[in-house]
Amino acid sequence: MGKRVALVLAGCGVFDGSEIHEASATLVHLSRGGAEVKIFAPNIEQRDVVNHLKGEPTEEKRNVLVESARLARGNIQDLAELKVSEFDAVIFPGGFGVAKNLCSWAVDGKNCSVNEHVNSTLQAFHSAKKPIGLCCISPVLAAKVFPGCEVTVGQDKNVDGRFPDAETASAITELGCKHICKNVNESHVDKANKIVTTCAFMCKAPLHEIFDGIGTMVQEVLKLA
Repeated sequence: MGKRVALVLAGCGVFDGSEIHEASATLVHLSRGGAEVKIFAPNIEQRDVVNHLKGEPTEEKRNVLVESARLARGNIQDLAELKVSEFDAVIFPGGFGVAKNLCSWAVDGKNCSVNEHVNSTLQAFHSAKKPIGLCCISPVLAAKVFPGCEVTVGQDKNVDGRFPDAETASAITELGCKHICKNVNESHVDKANKIVTTCAFMCKAPLHEIFDGIGTMVQEVLKLA
């Protein structure tokens, strides 16, 4: 029987929701690994709605669960209904929606608050010693919820202009966590906390390299599950 994995989304679209390529790559690798996946998202209003053509906020109001349903092909549940006992692992793809909707990192940085259902989900999996996978900006959730954990968001310096958000690593360190520098096609495993992270689009890299890095994260999560 395949591992049972919960995938938590934050909307649909890189600038105000889940990063679509990351969510899709995660689902492909989970499928290849024989996992049984159920998708969840919090039933809350998005912090903002961004016109992805212009890169500008609009006056629209959208719901995170409803928007995430686009990526889930309609097969999705409210995060409040997730029962950790029914799963072997949980994974959070990235995208600005993580930093806007799942927590307030986009506005408050290291002083952010984490959505109550996201926080309780992370705590429940951690307490049950079940693995947690995070990519792109999502590792900041672990850094905020689990002081002292180890995560990666890529590099802590903007190496060759490929890591423009390298300052995120410093903020993670300031939270009392250890940032591990990794390339885009790699992931880091915090064995003590069963947290697996990869930088994905925090690195300016070809899509196939990001896809491969997410693959290593998924493989490590499934090994720990």
